[in-house]
Amino acid sequence: MSATMQKRVALLATAAVLAGCASVSPDGLRGDVAQLTASRTGGVQAPLPPADPAARAQAQESIARWLAEPLTQEAAVRIALLNNPGLQARLAALGVADAERVQAITLPNPHLTLGRFANSHEREIERTLAFGLLDLITLPWRTERLAERMQIATLQTAQDVVTLAADTRRAWLRAVAAEQVAATHDRMVEAAEAGTELARRMARVGNWSRLQLAREQTVLHEANSQRARARLAAATAREELNRRLGVWGTQGQYRLAGQLPPLPATALPADGIEATALRERLDVQAARRELDTQAARQGWSRAGAVFGDIGLAYSRNTTAERDGGHRDITRGWELELPLPLFDWGGAARTRAQAEVEQAAAQLQDTAVRARSEVRSAWLTYRTALDLARQQQSEVVPLRQFISDETLLRYNGMLASVWDLLAEARNSTQAVAGAIEAQRDFWLAETDLQLALTGTALGATVSLGASSSGTAPTPSSQGH
Repeated sequence: MSATMQKRVALLATAAVLAGCASVSPDGLRGDVAQLTASRTGGVQAPLPPADPAARAQAQESIARWLAEPLTQEAAVRIALLNNPGLQARLAALGVADAERVQAITLPNPHLTLGRFANSHEREIERTLAFGLLDLITLPWRTERLAERMQIATLQTAQDVVTLAADTRRAWLRAVAAEQVAATHDRMVEAAEAGTELARRMARVGNWSRLQLAREQTVLHEANSQRARARLAAATAREELNRRLGVWGTQGQYRLAGQLPPLPATALPADGIEATALRERLDVQAARRELDTQAARQGWSRAGAVFGDIGLAYSRNTTAERDGGHRDITRGWELELPLPLFDWGGAARTRAQAEVEQAAAQLQDTAVRARSEVRSAWLTYRTALDLARQQQSEVVPLRQFISDETLLRYNGMLASVWDLLAEARNSTQAVAGAIEAQRDFWLAETDLQLALTGTALGATVSLGASSSGTAPTPSSQGH
């Protein structure tokens, strides 16, 4: 075998190896997403929806077991990540993107052209084997670039997972707090009902006027209205949690945990939060990879626009005379090259440069937004913690003290039963305010954790068709 033929065989073998190494991830890249989100779901080791049907059935058994017990915040996150249909669709879309990546870096099939031509003197048979040369030349580049694109898509899917976990935590906090607040309104209605019933009896025997009775009835009606709104808030918060969990019907009849988590002893420090956000946030990482991809693509854009239709073909033609039977065989190669008479790639180069500038500006904007969001989230977190502590350590004890003192004065006939009932309602309202302040703190804590390690709502980097990152491919195969 000649040296030229050996080089050709080596080139084809290298291309075949590169094309054969490409394979679709068996789990649809779920493992990569799980690795990115392991430390970003609030300390909950929550698996993602499995692709295997047997594993899905086992996951449903775990979900049923968690729903049979009082639902904790950690269990809610696990159920949401396993059972949320929207997340399952997003993971499936990632698997589709992975399959498209493999398809894009697989060498296209060569074209075989057969022709038979005859006249009164001879018969001619043409055989041509052709393939796009640019596909072979740019295969290593396309493999690297599409791998970068898949890493960005994986980061975006991880953002969806982290956002769903945070949304589920918020929904659980609101649902638990709403049920607790609704229970306090039940106690306020009981106190108002007792006051109204006593006022009715007083008015019946002539000790109270109708005006005084009407005032107590107004208090009862207002208490009933507040309880109705509290029950509506509890029902809507539970439905929001059901949507995050992906449950319906009998599955939605679970019991929630009885109370919110206690307040932490110390607050998270503000030192280093901006550096942590720039280092850990998934949207910042995605924007950084987007810039790297566009910068690497810039060097190929002009060449792809000018020489995007290179074709290589091998022909073997046979001519046979009808009378004498003489056969003549011709062999040869054909190389098809476009002539850059009109398009020298200037527009493609300008576009690639603009795309790099766009990606750089997007990275800077994402970093600025990350810094601002994490600062705002920490200020909200710190203020919510101070307010929650004030409610629990000062407001509620003060209301309890006033209620106890009013009871003592009632026992000493220095305060009326109306004063006692009014203070009971005020104390219950203070407890409801403390529950809401505690809920607001944990909501702020969830937002802070999301701003530190995940992303913020609306901060996901979008990948348009203009920045697909793939190499320019020939419009035709040539021959």
